[in-house]
Amino acid sequence: MPNLDEFADPRRVAELARRAEEAGWDGFFVWDHVVFPYGTHEVADPWVVLTAVALATERIRFGPLVTAVARRRPGTLARQTTSLDRLSSGRLVFGAGLGFTLAAEFGTWGEPVAPKVVARRLDEGLEVLAGLWSGQRVDFRGEQITALDVTFQPTPVQRPRPPVWIGCNWPARRPLRRAARWDGVVPMVVGPEDGSWNPTPAVVTEIVAAVREQRTSTGAGIDSGPGIGPGIGPDHGPGRGPRAGSGMGPGIDPSAGPGIVPGTDPGTDPGLDPSTDTFDVVITGRTRPDQPAEARETVESIGAAGATWWLEGFRPAPDEYAAALRRIEAGPLP
Repeated sequence: MPNLDEFADPRRVAELARRAEEAGWDGFFVWDHVVFPYGTHEVADPWVVLTAVALATERIRFGPLVTAVARRRPGTLARQTTSLDRLSSGRLVFGAGLGFTLAAEFGTWGEPVAPKVVARRLDEGLEVLAGLWSGQRVDFRGEQITALDVTFQPTPVQRPRPPVWIGCNWPARRPLRRAARWDGVVPMVVGPEDGSWNPTPAVVTEIVAAVREQRTSTGAGIDSGPGIGPGIGPDHGPGRGPRAGSGMGPGIDPSAGPGIVPGTDPGTDPGLDPSTDTFDVVITGRTRPDQPAEARETVESIGAAGATWWLEGFRPAPDEYAAALRRIEAGPLP
């Protein structure tokens, strides 16, 4: 879900999350923008929104998609994420990326906007975060970030840490190398003409193959992921599919937005080896609640291609809150 305009009231977003959980969705994800690049908008702090979501739900996964890690101090971010994971009894997913756009999110404040500089700070920030989440002493000196002789307690509920998903714009390959070192990838696949989501099974197959190649080269392996449940199916209904969640964002650079998702069953995808480490492939699109057969076909074909989550995407546009509510109440697979 955007954290903008109709979605800028944490109470209204939390109500969507509550209804999503009741309808059988598996996840609920929220954008993290401080400055949106297109015009002036009402903007909510994503951590306040996510706190409201955590308190309104008991089962579903949730988190930011995605946080521009380089924009935030790692110590503060570690405290926020740990507190949310503990508040929710271990349900946080941490989505991370460069940010969108770099000029808006960084240049507005006079900070460096060179992609290589921001990417380096992102990588160092993730390394420091993982150390702080561990509960062990951290002594880190990087090119961009320093953390000297510091130990954080308490730790997150999830061990060794909350899952980290990396956002990127397909077909960019460099972010896939970053994602392969963590727990999942959230590629934005959009049409160049109008920016609409345009994932296809062929593209998902290509993404899965590219990530597997990167994971294999590092010895990590790739698997269809924990959280793959009975359909939306992705989370529900007859059949199998990717997990389902709510609230995805527009085509965003290495900083994607959130969305609704279904889940797939480990072992049903011949392209993934369930004996290896868990890795999520999170695909965003849009299906209509009044076209259940088409929606099911779309989601199941994406799941068969190797996706483990399907995210229903929403944008900060007029009447999108009502559209999100209709889609959520229809259930993961109408």
